[in-house]
Amino acid sequence: MFTNKKIFFKKKILIYGLGKTGISSYHFLKKYNDLNLFDDNKITNKKYLKKIFLSISKIKKIKFDYILISPGINIDKCKLRKYLKNNLQKIITDLDVFYCKNYNNRIIAITGTNGKSTTAYLTYLILKKQNKDARLCGNIGNPILLEKKISKKTIFVVEVSSYQIEYSKFFKANFAIILNISPDHLERHRSMKNYIDAKFKLIKNQSKGGFAFINEKDKYLKSRTKKQKIMSKIIKVSLKINDKFKNKINNPYFSTKGNQENLSFIFHIIKKLKLKNNQSIKAINKFRGLKYRQEIIYKNSKICCINDSKATSFSSSIDIIQSKEKVFWIVGGIPKLGDKFYLSKNNCKNIKAYIFGKNKQFFIKQFKNKISYYYSKNLKTIIQKILHDIKSSKSNLHKTILFSPSAASFDTFSNFEERGDYFNFLLKKYKVKKTINAII
Repeated sequence: MFTNKKIFFKKKILIYGLGKTGISSYHFLKKYNDLNLFDDNKITNKKYLKKIFLSISKIKKIKFDYILISPGINIDKCKLRKYLKNNLQKIITDLDVFYCKNYNNRIIAITGTNGKSTTAYLTYLILKKQNKDARLCGNIGNPILLEKKISKKTIFVVEVSSYQIEYSKFFKANFAIILNISPDHLERHRSMKNYIDAKFKLIKNQSKGGFAFINEKDKYLKSRTKKQKIMSKIIKVSLKINDKFKNKINNPYFSTKGNQENLSFIFHIIKKLKLKNNQSIKAINKFRGLKYRQEIIYKNSKICCINDSKATSFSSSIDIIQSKEKVFWIVGGIPKLGDKFYLSKNNCKNIKAYIFGKNKQFFIKQFKNKISYYYSKNLKTIIQKILHDIKSSKSNLHKTILFSPSAASFDTFSNFEERGDYFNFLLKKYKVKKTINAII
C-alpha cells in the first residue's frame, strides 16, 4: 500500500513540456509546490507562465526534487537531453502524481499496440451503464490530472501509452491489461526490448492483490511473464469468446478479429468486477466505435466507406483489410521504424492500394507486386480515382473504401485526427455518398 501522501508537497519541481499534460500538471501542483517550466518551444500564448519559464542555463543551476516530463518528450532528442540523462532518478510523469493522490481508488489501466482506445472506452461505457462513477482518462482524451469530484467509489479507466509509462515511478493499477504487442514506436524506444519493457512496466509495478490480464497467444508477453518476477495474479486471456456471451452479441462492429480480441478482454474484466452480464451486453451491442478507428462513415448493401485514420502501422490495418471482400485501400504517410507489411498473394487478390504522401517507394516495396496500386501526392485525386474504379468494376463482391493509412500523419498533417477530418471533408466535397448511390 502506498502511504506517502505528501510526496509532492512543498517540492521544487521542473515541468518539461507544456502541452495538455504539462499545463494540467502545472495547475494541479502549483498550490503546494515551487514550480518551474521548460519547453523546447518558446511560450507564445501563455504569458502568465513566463515568470517561471527557465532557460537551459538556469535549469542546470537549480537542484530540483522532481522533473515531470510530458509523454511527447523524447529524452534522446530533446534540448535537455544531457541534463535528463544525468537526472533519470528524478524523472516522473503525471501518472505518478495522479496515483499518489488516488491510490485508494480502483484503477483499470489498459495498454497494447492495438485496440487500447476501443477497449478502454467500451469498459468505461459498461461501467457507466451499471451506474458506476467511472472516469475515462489518460492517453484517450483528457489528461488524468483534470479529473474532479473524486470519491472513494470512483473507478478510473486509464488508457496508457508506452510513452506515458516509460518513466513513471509510482503509478500502479489494480487491473493491468496488455492486449497485444507488435513492433511500434521503435523510432522512440530504439528496440523491441525497450518497447516491451515500457509496456510490461504496467504489470511489473503491480502489488500483491492486483490482476494482470495478458493475451495468452502473444509471443512477447508469454516470454516476458516467464522471465519476470510478478507480484500480481496473471490472468491469461483466451481470445475465444464464451459462446454464452457470443450468441448474445449482435453488433457488426465486432466482426473483425481484432475487435473480437478486445471483446474477450472485456468479458474477463466484467467477470472479475462482478458486473451484470445483461447490462454489459446491452452496452456492447450499442457500441459504434470511436472516431477515426474503423469508423463507418457511410454504408449500403453494396459499399461501405470507413475512416480508420488512427491506423499508424500495418498491424493496425491488416485486421480490417482481411475482414472485407473487395477493398479500395488508401495508404500513406511516414512509416513506423521497422514496420513491415506481411502480405500474401491470397490476401491481396481483392485489394487495390491508393498511395498518397511523400513515401511512395516504401509502400511500393512493401507491396512487392502483390497488390496493384495507384499513386498521387494528394488525397483529392485519390478519392476521384477510387470513384472511377468503383464505377468501372465488374465485381459483385461487397466493396469497401478504406482509409487506413498504416503510417504516421506527420508528412502532411499535424495528427491522425486532422488527417481523418480531411478525409471526411473530401467525402462531402466530392459527394461520395451521392455518387456511390448513383453508381450502384
